[in-house]
Amino acid sequence: MSKKLKGRSSSLDMEVYVNEVKINATGFQEQRINDPKTGKRLYQISFDFKVRSGEDYHHITTLLYKERFDVKVPERNLEFRGSIVNYSTSITNLYQENKVGDFSLALMEINHEA
Repeated sequence: MSKKLKGRSSSLDMEVYVNEVKINATGFQEQRINDPKTGKRLYQISFDFKVRSGEDYHHITTLLYKERFDVKVPERNLEFRGSIVNYSTSITNLYQENKVGDFSLALMEINHEA
């Protein structure tokens, strides 16, 4: 379920919701990608965010293990069902106290017609 927007690409700070979990995103970018099988234009977003050690780290990494996500970006009036196309983090063990990791995430709309 996508809402139509004109093609945009920007680098902003905003809230992104992944399965109703609010992420304070930085460097938000949005683009439209042509699905080679159907020709349908799909949304792809990418952004960075900080994760604190301990419970926040566990919560985010557990969330990202899921294969499909309900993605919402209220400031863009954007909503779609998506999956991870790229993911990275600056640190692999945030179970240590008082640490902050830099996460980078790219999500792409799932083509329901494919």
